[in-house]
Amino acid sequence: MKALITGGSSGIGRDMATYLKKLGHEVIIVGSNKEKLDKVADKLNCKSIVMDLSIKDNCKKLYEKVKSENIDILINNAGFGKFGEFTDINLDEELNMIDVNINAVHILTKLFLKDFVKRDSGYILNVASSAAFEPGPLMATYYSTKAYVLRLTTSIYEELRRNKSNVHISVLCPGPVNTNFNNVANVKFDIKSISSEYCAEYAIKKMFKNKLIIIPSFYMKTGIFFTRFIPTKMMARIAYNIQSKKR
Repeated sequence: MKALITGGSSGIGRDMATYLKKLGHEVIIVGSNKEKLDKVADKLNCKSIVMDLSIKDNCKKLYEKVKSENIDILINNAGFGKFGEFTDINLDEELNMIDVNINAVHILTKLFLKDFVKRDSGYILNVASSAAFEPGPLMATYYSTKAYVLRLTTSIYEELRRNKSNVHISVLCPGPVNTNFNNVANVKFDIKSISSEYCAEYAIKKMFKNKLIIIPSFYMKTGIFFTRFIPTKMMARIAYNIQSKKR
């Protein structure tokens, strides 16, 4: 099978590409940083495409560029976060985050899913976060983008199930992962991070088992389970206290 992985130059995306290659699959990695992308592509002996997915037309160009490759697996991994008070974060940075975290995922999912449905096969893995399950004061925009990815994926899953489709869609919702995300978002976690390699391998294994919501940590599974019993206002207060420790 052949996989297309966005955000493939580092972190979870790079390690997913590495693991898929280990399993014998072909991979095409996508990223905006040519130098980092080339290093990974050389190491894995795979194709790479330099593309800034914050630009909507580039998402469509990416699809046109690879649609003849008969992609079997789409992994929407590109994304980033930003820490701070909602009123303090630069609006253009937030809009750029929305373009990458939401619009790129939406566009690529839509375009590839149509092809997958026509041939009645394929896998889509959208990377969200445990942040998708709760309010996110001090990272309001990031948490909101990941909630969108979670709800989009679970909604599409039910449509595919009702249509008895052989196309499978999953959403990865990890807690803290040891990647460059923390540096970009300017945060540090009190909770112990899992390794990017473990997260990537766990996600791929569960994707192939058609798991809908993939949470690669018992600690995070437990935490997410109990959030459903906590009133929203109280959850927001708890989240704020946790977030403030990331400064």
